Amino acid sequence: MIDGSLGRRRMMRVSTDFTTIPDDYGKAAPAANLTEGIPTVSFPFYLDGVNPAAHYLHWEFVDDDSIPVCGFQWIHWSVANLPIDALMFDFNDSHALHIPENFSNQLQSMVPEAVQGRNSQASRFVGSDNPAVYQRYNGPQPPDKPHDYMLTVYATTKPLPELKEGFWLNELRDGLRICRDVVDSDAIWLTGRN
Repeated sequence: MIDGSLGRRRMMRVSTDFTTIPDDYGKAAPAANLTEGIPTVSFPFYLDGVNPAAHYLHWEFVDDDSIPVCGFQWIHWSVANLPIDALMFDFNDSHALHIPENFSNQLQSMVPEAVQGRNSQASRFVGSDNPAVYQRYNGPQPPDKPHDYMLTVYATTKPLPELKEGFWLNELRDGLRICRDVVDSDAIWLTGRN
């Protein structure tokens, strides 16, 4: 399969055990999964068939259905420069790489060289000042109807330079465009309940 935006052969497959995001990771999350009323426990997902030349993962989780509601794409989560070697491989499992539940809140202590970007809670239109909210996963909370969310994962041979904790999504995308070391990518759509 060819990824037209990057012009590279795709081998990687992103998957989850669901197509509708479970309540634990979205609007109906229990209080234990909330930070300042925002769902911040990230959902688990899997990566199969990652190109063997890849050494780093990067991803974005966004909601284009928010555009008619608030006027812009809502950024829910972004991660950069995650070394593949830092993830657990389970050779007895059909999934080669597993991103575990609550990875967003554990990432900094587990893999300090990986960084998370700002989400839309950091927007001047929203105004959160807590990095535990605006630099972590924010679960879906669609106000009007179920929304479709896209999780896109990119694999590169090298880390993206100059990305620091709290980067903006455009900086991640610019880094991917400029680096020319993207060797794999894939995306899935997931539905979030209102």
